[in-house]
Amino acid sequence: MRTLGVVTTSRADYGIYLPVLRRIQAEPSLALRLLVTGMHLLPRFGMTVEAIEADGLEVAERVATLSDSDDPRAIAESMARGTAGFAEVFARSRPDILVVLGDRFEMHAAAIAALPFKIPVAHIHGGELTEGAIDDALRHSMTRLSHLHFVATREYGRRLVQMGEEPWRVTVSGSPSLDNLATVKRLPPAELESRFGLCVTPDTLLVTFHSTTLEFEDAGRQAEELLAALKASGRPIVFTMPNADTGGQAIREHIRSFLRAAPSARAVESLGTEGYFSVLALCGAMVGNSSSGLLEAPSFGLPVVNVGNRQRGRVRGGNVIDVGYGREEIGEGILRATDPAFRKSLQGMANPYGDGKAAPRIVAKLAEAPLSSRLLVKRFHDLAVGWELR
Repeated sequence: MRTLGVVTTSRADYGIYLPVLRRIQAEPSLALRLLVTGMHLLPRFGMTVEAIEADGLEVAERVATLSDSDDPRAIAESMARGTAGFAEVFARSRPDILVVLGDRFEMHAAAIAALPFKIPVAHIHGGELTEGAIDDALRHSMTRLSHLHFVATREYGRRLVQMGEEPWRVTVSGSPSLDNLATVKRLPPAELESRFGLCVTPDTLLVTFHSTTLEFEDAGRQAEELLAALKASGRPIVFTMPNADTGGQAIREHIRSFLRAAPSARAVESLGTEGYFSVLALCGAMVGNSSSGLLEAPSFGLPVVNVGNRQRGRVRGGNVIDVGYGREEIGEGILRATDPAFRKSLQGMANPYGDGKAAPRIVAKLAEAPLSSRLLVKRFHDLAVGWELR
């Protein structure tokens, strides 16, 4: 039996992983070891490890990383703490393959710790760009630390080969998050209200705004501009709270202040996949800088006002309206996003991030990849002139 260690850090990557985790559980030749870290383990971020266990998944290891601060020193120390914590885990029990996803610093810590143990690493969602965040560098670093790659688009796969990855290591799987569309139950409005205290209507704006970590000194002002535009819109708002990034606490403080003066606004630490997809299906538009506006929202034909630079460089569908940080520009974006004609124009749009069949592709590759020196010893692939990924 082949053991797959899967690292999850937060509500965001867990929702993307879920179809892959279910597929691993259903495969008799595979054993799942779920390694939980980061925001999952802290009450102030919703203690979402409990939601994982409520889904019937066994948590094999808990690796504490985060401190009470989110300043640069604290983030660097969290990376060191994570590397040391995963080293202890791997010293006790090495998975045959370690699976990481995306671009979080906790994920990077796990991949770094795996290196001296000679554990092959499989990376989901590589090749993407987030030019406004330190995540961009972490993601590309994880590419070079990884031995198998599952990318969401052909463009992202080509970028990995451009970085020197051998083509046989790269699978264009699509995003596993879209597999959830066929399986996750959407909650009716009454259940959203009873479970989360939310009244979501077509007038509601779903807002998630994270720190743009290469601009973290400006996070407070950026949040002020966003909140001013939201106030001027006069619409009911549902906030999902920001990540544990440098500058994230400043954004949280501004949101809490806003909530005290806005009776039609609500904030939820974590909606879970069911709750989040249900809000996406019911609300009028999304505002902020969450990757879900580019990744999942197209499948709902949902307009998105993407604020600032955090997601700059990522592939986006026609549902995304890119704006700067000024309140006037954000307000204009909200007006366009909530125009019924714009919403109507998105009906039947294709999602650039896949066809909802990523998990079978990913798990099949994880099950059949040879655990040999061919997998572990990486050779740099020089890109030929005119080469294209097939």
